[in-house]
Amino acid sequence: MTDNNTSETSPAASYFGLEIPFMSLLGLVPEQAGDGVARCRLPWRADLTNSRGDVHGGTLMSVLDFCLSAAARGHETDVGMATIDMTTSFLSPGRTDLVVEARCLRRGMSIAFCEGEIRDASGELVCKASATFKVVRRRPGSD
Repeated sequence: MTDNNTSETSPAASYFGLEIPFMSLLGLVPEQAGDGVARCRLPWRADLTNSRGDVHGGTLMSVLDFCLSAAARGHETDVGMATIDMTTSFLSPGRTDLVVEARCLRRGMSIAFCEGEIRDASGELVCKASATFKVVRRRPGSD
């Protein structure tokens, strides 16, 4: 098995204070997070598409999951979000650069509820999602 880890040769991207190699691989560009909202941009690339040339649904769900959890987490890098449930509705194909926006509707001590959407370059709604996350707090003294 070959080691394709290129973290030593390329700088690690920061996703609102966290290093998330998968989001870097997808090319997700974080723009804003905090106070219960998050916004990212996904530049269109042919290698993110399905057989029809539309951004693959799995890609859309992955970036939504990250952006939704970022909205719930805000600026807290010592808090993680574990996805409990996520429902996604696909409304139109993604064929351009995409904007992902998410908001946290309510966050308690152990559960967060969020919703978000992806729009294309013309503002058309591509998909929307709602998700529930378990709030995972880092134990004191753990790295």
